[in-house]
Amino acid sequence: MKISTEIDSLALHIGEERAIETLAQAGFDAWDFSMFRMCSYDWEKNCVLESDHPLAGNGYLKFARKLKETGLACGIVCNQSHAPFPSCCAEIRSYFRRAIECTAEAGGEICVIHPDNDKSAEENAELYLELLPFAREHGVKLAAENMWNWDEEKDQACFAACATPEDFCAHLDAVHDESLVACLDIGHAEMRGCGTSAVEMIRALGPRLQALHIHDNDKRYDLHQIPFSMAIDFVPIVKALREVGYSGYFTLEASSFLENCAGEGLSNGVRRLAASARRLADMFEGKL
Repeated sequence: MKISTEIDSLALHIGEERAIETLAQAGFDAWDFSMFRMCSYDWEKNCVLESDHPLAGNGYLKFARKLKETGLACGIVCNQSHAPFPSCCAEIRSYFRRAIECTAEAGGEICVIHPDNDKSAEENAELYLELLPFAREHGVKLAAENMWNWDEEKDQACFAACATPEDFCAHLDAVHDESLVACLDIGHAEMRGCGTSAVEMIRALGPRLQALHIHDNDKRYDLHQIPFSMAIDFVPIVKALREVGYSGYFTLEASSFLENCAGEGLSNGVRRLAASARRLADMFEGKL
């Protein structure tokens, strides 16, 4: 089982190229191409922000190619990517083809594109069906992800697109194309109020589950912390992944973890991330 992690949280401090080099030194096998700064979103003002990031400019493919070369020189590959979000924003959606192009250029196999939280399976199918021919031309699969909304009255997560096994499967069935697969966000599935669990989702998705976002939380908030640090029990989750024959990467999305690593240093924080991912991989392989 190979391990990977998102690069955005580290790149914010040291840039994408050094982030990839640091992941390789820590023992990761691959990197998850975060493309959020391709088209950044202001959640308070509900608008897109101007960006001078290379992914937002005309040289985006050159930048993606450079990152691929950086990884290969260090002995690691891009296994998947994450397009900008939220998908409810038309300007964000206009960058999805660029995200697919960059995924292919970097060598990634899967591009995660969020469904619109508040749309039905049939409505979200229109988005994926529009993008799939372009994705296939570039040799890239698309992955939907289980989302969540927030119930202010109950102060907990609540239903959103793909949040339950039934709705996630309905999204995949509405498109009915092998080039649309599932990326299960473990943390989202374990949030109180979402009406499911990671184990239930894994068993329902079966072979259509081909990507993961792994992180820990207190089972209430979407905290994106390092595995084994909070309330999620990863033993039954890894067991379920083994039972369904999961063959993708173990990809971390503990994007908030490094924010608290200033005292011990980013490099040590990344090594801790790699150790947690390797522990999960060892569990999957029956070594623990």
